[in-house]
Amino acid sequence: MKLLPSRLHHIQFIFINLFILNIINGVPIKNEDKASLIIDNICPRIINRSEWGAKNATSQYENLKIIPTPYVVIHHGGILHYCYDQNGCSEIVRSYQDLHINKNKWIDIGYNFVIGEDGNVYEGRGWNFRGAHAPGYNTQSIGISIIGDFSHFIPNVGALRALDALIACGVALKKINKNYAVMGHRQGRNTVCPGEVFYNYVKTMPRWTSNPIPVYDSLKPNSTVINHQLQEDIVSNNKIVTVV
Repeated sequence: MKLLPSRLHHIQFIFINLFILNIINGVPIKNEDKASLIIDNICPRIINRSEWGAKNATSQYENLKIIPTPYVVIHHGGILHYCYDQNGCSEIVRSYQDLHINKNKWIDIGYNFVIGEDGNVYEGRGWNFRGAHAPGYNTQSIGISIIGDFSHFIPNVGALRALDALIACGVALKKINKNYAVMGHRQGRNTVCPGEVFYNYVKTMPRWTSNPIPVYDSLKPNSTVINHQLQEDIVSNNKIVTVV
C-alpha cells in the first residue's frame, strides 16, 4: 500500500525521534540532564509565557489527573488571523487569552500550547495543568491549537513540523503517554474545529483514533471542585457540564 506523503512524513519523524531518544536514554547521566538533552534535540522552540506577554491566570490551576496523558487534542484558532513571526503570533496568542478570560470567563487561555505558522510553539497552560479546550478530555489530554482558521487549507509546513515535534517532545519528557491517541476537537463536542481540511490532515496522523473514549475517574459532582473548574467545562450550546 502506498503511503500518503503526510503520513510518510509523520512515520519518518517518529522513527528519527525514537532513535535520538534511545541514544539519550542509553547515556548514564542524571534525569534532569536527560531532560535538557531531550529539550535541545527533540523539542521545538517553545516561547514561554513571559516571552509572549501573558497575563497571570485569574485563579489557581488544577493539575492534570493523568500524566503521562493518553490524549492529544488538536484545535485551530477558528479566527481568520494568521502570523509568520514571533511578534505577530504573540499578539494573537494574547488575543486568545483575552477572549478566553473575558468572554468565556475561564481562568486563563484554554490551550496547553499554541502553535504559530512562524514554526514556534507558545506555552499556554503547559504540560502539567488541566486545560479548558475539550469537555470530557481536559484532565487527561494536552490541547494544542494552531493559530488561524483551517477550514479550507492546512497550516504551513513550519506549523505542522512544530506540531509533530511538540508531541514527540511530550512523549520523550513522559508528559504524553507513548501509546497516546490523537483526536480532533470535533470528536469531543459539536464543533467544526479544527476546520474541515485540517481535520482531514489530522486523520492521517499515525496515532489518530476514530473512537476516543475519556478515561473517567471517580470524581463526583458533589466533590470539592472549584467552581471555575466546572465553568471551564460548560459547553455553551447545550449546557452540558462535565466534572473530569
